[in-house]
Amino acid sequence: MYAADTYHLIKAGLSGGKKVAETVRDHPRAFVTLTAPSFGPVHNRMTDSAGKHRPCGCGIRHAEDDPALGTPLAPATYDYTGAVLWNAHAGALWARFTTYMRRALAEHLGMTQKALNAALRVSFAKVAEYQKRGLVHFHAVIRFDGPDGHTTPPPCWATFDALQVAVGLAVERARLTVKSDAIGERVIAWGGRFKVDPISALGHGELTDARVAEYTDAKVAGYVAKYATKNAEGAGTVDRTLMCRSCKGRGYVPGPDLFHDHCTDCDGTGQAESIKALPIQQHVRQMIRTAWDLGHLPEFADLKLWKWAHMLGFRGHFSSKSRAYSTTLGALRDVRRAWRLAQAEAARARAGLPVDGEDTTLVTASSWTYLSSGYRPGEELLAAQVRHDIAHTRRLRQEGLVPA
Repeated sequence: MYAADTYHLIKAGLSGGKKVAETVRDHPRAFVTLTAPSFGPVHNRMTDSAGKHRPCGCGIRHAEDDPALGTPLAPATYDYTGAVLWNAHAGALWARFTTYMRRALAEHLGMTQKALNAALRVSFAKVAEYQKRGLVHFHAVIRFDGPDGHTTPPPCWATFDALQVAVGLAVERARLTVKSDAIGERVIAWGGRFKVDPISALGHGELTDARVAEYTDAKVAGYVAKYATKNAEGAGTVDRTLMCRSCKGRGYVPGPDLFHDHCTDCDGTGQAESIKALPIQQHVRQMIRTAWDLGHLPEFADLKLWKWAHMLGFRGHFSSKSRAYSTTLGALRDVRRAWRLAQAEAARARAGLPVDGEDTTLVTASSWTYLSSGYRPGEELLAAQVRHDIAHTRRLRQEGLVPA
C-alpha cells in the first residue's frame, strides 16, 4: 500500500491529478541519478558499448547472482571509514545539493538568487537505493514550476538544458567537511558518475536498472515507487537494529546510586546480537563494525551510528519530496479513509440497516507496537536443539524403533 501511494504521489507530480494541475506535463522535468564516490575497487559486472560483459578486475566474468559482487578486491585497503561516513551524511549532502543547484541555476542564467526565486520554483521527489557495495545512491525527479508552484508555468528561459547544467555544477560543488581527531578531516562529496535524463509525457519505453529506451511518466513513477519500500537487505545486511534496547548501545545502565551498572541483557557489549555471529558477508560485517566503532567517538555522537549500524550508517528517509511537488501521503490516506466509510455506509443501506450519521461513526486506526526481534543467540541454540529432538523422535517412530 505504501508503494502504491508513493506511485500515485510521484505520478501526480509528473502528469497531474490528485489536485495537481495536468499542465505539469509541459514543465521541464528530469530523472536524476546521483551516486557515491569510490572507496576502493570492488567486484563488478562491467559492460562495453555493445552490451557485452567485460571481465572484472579480478579477471572473472561474474554472474548476476554472484555473492562476490560489490565486495572489495582488496579488503585490507578498502576505506570502510569513508564509506560509512558517506552513508551517514548522504541525507545532508542531498540537502546541500538542492541548495547549490538553485545557486548554480541562477549563475548559469545570469540572475540573482532573489530574482530566480521570484520567477521560478524547483520541485523534486527522491528515493534512496542501496548498491551492492553497501552505499546508497539517489534517484530523483526534478521539475521546474512557476512562482506559484505546479499551477503556473515556468518562464521560457527555464529549460531542460538549464536544469542539466545546474545539476552538473551542483554535483561538482556540493561538499561537506567532517573533522575528527581520530580519523582526520574527510570531505563528503558525490561520485563522478551521475545521470540527468529528460522525462517525456508520452511514450512506451521500458525503464530498467540497466538501460532506458525512454523515460515516461508512468515508468519513472513505477521505478521510484519500487524503491520506496526497499531497505538495506538488498545490500546483504539485516533488517533490525543491533543496539541493545536496555542500555541503548552503551553497555551500561544508570543504577540507583547514579553509577554505571553493567548491562546484563547484552553483557556489556551494547549489542542485542553479536556482530561476529550475524549470517552476513564479511564486507557487510566490516561496515557494520566500522559504524559501531565510529559511534563510540564523541565527535560522531550526534549521528547515532549505534542505532543505524544495521543500515550501514545511512540515517536518512528512503523517500522525500519538496512541499510543492504534488499531493502528500496523508492526503492519499484521507481519501482512502473517506472511500472506505462511504463503502461501509452503502453496504449497511443495501442490507436494510440504519446508516449512521457522520457524527456517530467511529473509526479506529491501527496501532502497532514492538514485540520482539526473534531469538537471541542462546535462545536460537535451544530452539535448534528442540527441533532436532522432535525430528529425531519422528524418524525413530517411522522406523518402528519407538512406540507410536
